[in-house]
Formats: sequence, C-alpha cells, structure tokens
Amino acid sequence: MQTNYNEEKYLMKTVQKAIHVLRAFSIEEKRLSLTEINKKTKIGNSSLQRILYTLCKEGLLQKSEEDKRYQLSMDFIFFSELVKRSSNLISVAEPIIQDINSSTTENVSVSILENNKRKCIASTGTKHELAALTYVGQLSPLYAGASAKVFLAYFSETYLEKYLNELTLEPITENTIISKKVLIEELNKIKEKGYAISYEERVKGAVSISSPIFDPLMNIIATLTILIPTVRIDDYNIESLISSIVSGSNEITEKLNVTNKSI
Repeated sequence: MQTNYNEEKYLMKTVQKAIHVLRAFSIEEKRLSLTEINKKTKIGNSSLQRILYTLCKEGLLQKSEEDKRYQLSMDFIFFSELVKRSSNLISVAEPIIQDINSSTTENVSVSILENNKRKCIASTGTKHELAALTYVGQLSPLYAGASAKVFLAYFSETYLEKYLNELTLEPITENTIISKKVLIEELNKIKEKGYAISYEERVKGAVSISSPIFDPLMNIIATLTILIPTVRIDDYNIESLISSIVSGSNEITEKLNVTNKSI
C-alpha cells in the first residue's frame, strides 16, 4: 500500500535553498558573485553566505580569493560520470548520437521532459567554428523548436488541452508559433510524420530536426535532435538528415526497451 505524505512536512528548506544555489550556475554563467547569486535565488544574504560557506566546505563549490566569485567544483564531473553510467537512456543513446555527429559533423542531442519543459541530457560538439549548440541542462518551453514540439505532439488530448489552457504563447523569435490553433495543426502533422522540423522558431539562425524515443508502452520518454546553422542547411540533403534522426531514435527505442526487458 502506498503511503500519502504531506510534502511540505518533509521539505527541508535549507537543502532546497542550497539546490537553488547550485542551479543558479549555467553554461552562460559559470562564475557568479554573491550579489549575482542573491539576485538569481532571492535568498537573503545572511542565509546565502552560510549556504555558500557550507557548499565550499563540502567541496561542491569553489571560491576565488581574487575576485570573490563562486563556481561549481570538479566533483560534478564525478557526479556526471555516475549518472551516465547508471542511466540506461544516456548509455544507450550516446554511441548513436556520436555516430550521427560523425557523419554530419553537427550538434546532436537527447532531451527529456522535465516540469513541462524540454531538458537536454546528452549533447555532442561540432567541428565547425560557426555552430548551433544545445547544452546539457538547457531548458526550453515546449511550444517552440522541433524537439520541444515532438513532446507536445505525443501528449494525450487531455494533457495537451490543460497545458495550452495554462500557457501564454510568447514569441521567442519572429518564427515562433503564437497561435494555439496553428500550433495544434502543427502537432498533428508531427505525430502523423513521426518527426518535426523547426526553422528558427527558438534560436535565430538555426534549423532543428527531431523525432521521438519511446518506452515499451509507446509513451514518449525523450527526443533525438540535430541542430544546424541556417547558413549551412543547404549543404545537406534534408531527407537524408530526417532519415538519420528517425532511424537513430528508433534504434535507441529498440535497444532501450531490450535493455529494460533484460533487467
């Protein structure tokens, strides 16, 4: 029998605040000052200073004595490796995204759904100086971009209706779909085709192609995506790119489900 707990009763506010501090760091903001962390987390300076001291003492943060800025410690590389080795999805997907990256030389990524947002959990680099990249940990709304819209396309009608009713579609670029009617029509086409293409909907100057990864019950659990700068898209055969991504997502689905059955 499952026990129902009062979530607030078991919530440790200090631990929650410490997590908010760690999440304040990003690819774009690797080093932050006390003032910057305060602005991002809204944690009072007195409490924040104690949390920062503790995180530094435990080796999760490093503080520069020169400019008094904080950054995540090297421990997170170890944590990242632990997650990779324990995650079936990442371990199964990694060789496949590397193969597609090798054949196209473009950024290939795997994303999951987290709190009604798309979150990248695995990503390759690119050999080109001019690059369009999706970073691990990057979040984006579900109504813009190929990968995000693939998730929406496989929502149930009830869940999709609830999501759209609670959402205000705001333009991210001039190509972002901000009409719910047009978006629903687009989602129906994506589900019918089994993949999505986005032209500068979320990132100006980038084209993305994405397809779904399913669990054994055919519920979408992730997406496989290639991201290419618009100026380079004509160098490729679009149908060939679509085939690579769809085949790759199908292969991940198949291998992932075989692995899960053997556990």
